Amino acid sequence: MEPSSRIWGPHDRPPLAQWIPLSFQHVFAMFGATILVPLLTGLSPSTALFSAGSGTLIYILITGAKVPAFLGSSFAFIPALIGIGQQYGVAYAMGGAVCSGLFYCLVAFIIKMCGKDWIDKALPPVVIGSVIVVIGMNLAPTAIKEAMYIGSTGAPQDYSIVYLSIAAVTLGIAIVATIFLKGFFNTISILIGLVGGYLFALIMGFFFPAYQIINFDIVKEAKWFGLPFLHVDASGRYFWLAPKFNLVAALTFIIVSLATICEHLGDTLTTSRVVGQDFLKDPGLHRTLTGDGLATAWAAIWGGPPNTTYGENIGVMAITKVYSVWVIGGAAVIAVLLSFCQKVGAFIQTIPGPVLGGISMLLYGLIASSGLRTLVEEGVDYQDKRNLTISSVIMVIGIGGGILQFSIGKEFSFSLGGVALATIVGIFLNLIIPKSVDKK
Repeated sequence: MEPSSRIWGPHDRPPLAQWIPLSFQHVFAMFGATILVPLLTGLSPSTALFSAGSGTLIYILITGAKVPAFLGSSFAFIPALIGIGQQYGVAYAMGGAVCSGLFYCLVAFIIKMCGKDWIDKALPPVVIGSVIVVIGMNLAPTAIKEAMYIGSTGAPQDYSIVYLSIAAVTLGIAIVATIFLKGFFNTISILIGLVGGYLFALIMGFFFPAYQIINFDIVKEAKWFGLPFLHVDASGRYFWLAPKFNLVAALTFIIVSLATICEHLGDTLTTSRVVGQDFLKDPGLHRTLTGDGLATAWAAIWGGPPNTTYGENIGVMAITKVYSVWVIGGAAVIAVLLSFCQKVGAFIQTIPGPVLGGISMLLYGLIASSGLRTLVEEGVDYQDKRNLTISSVIMVIGIGGGILQFSIGKEFSFSLGGVALATIVGIFLNLIIPKSVDKK
């Protein structure tokens, strides 16, 4: 895999004056999604921020500081967190998440013992490229909803021209910064877009109070300092949300892990393509899976949601061409510090949805474009009906929201969909369709 043009490679450390803003750029990219998962599942956003930052540092340690990947809250585990939490209690959901992290490590051990040659056979460029396209396009509806709609439903009555204008300005500033700015300012084009969009939203709210969408009440109410790994009950008492274990919770989270392992593979492939280095070979898939699994188990021990590698931060690297692990590590440290300083964290939460949506329209598209680049550069021949069939099915299942779901009794259900299902189907088709199929 040929390295792409880059400003800083994985092992390069930028000067401090550039290092800090570059790291903050990654914090801004991951922040919205990382705190959204705990908000949806009833967990603590501060804990999620702490576990994301510290989990990323664990990942960097396990992978030998070779892979520039940021880990944040995983959306795939939301149904399991809610379902087990409601049925058995949040502590059992945390126990299940610990089991899923350990399951990652078991799969990583099997890969290390059996080798990774099967990956090239199961995942040729036609599968890899198509899956990467699906990863980017799967995120696209989220960006559009943030950019155009009040709330997350995307209902026609919630459409807002104000939101769209803010998202458009944010996107426009980011595009101009990306294409026309030179040197260091070009590397922080995403951060420039976020700041520009935020200021535009403030200006609109100042001159048109009816369009004020930034609320600083959360900043006023937040404390300056707090322990992110301690939770508060209704009586104001602090406690540690210690994981508890039972078989149903463990099996539920382990089965969900089958899907997230596929997503991990897709993200690692995407990162490899963006950076221009084959991370499946060095440090190896077994190392990246172990790092992801230990980070997930670590997060659950402290009451945080399971972690996963983040497409948002892959998008930042794709557009800035800064692949430094030092920058990712700096972002992880900043995330941990922000989890203790609750007012700063609250201020970042004031970034309005349309600003994040405008930036995401660029970031998510870059991920999908990276998949298209894989298909082109690897010379995938679409006159070959075999390639055409595999790619078509992957994209329809992944982008269309295909889902495989079944239940056993009243207590156990399993669901596999989106990117994970598309990846599994693509691997299956690649293995069973003979390569001698006529191209015409």
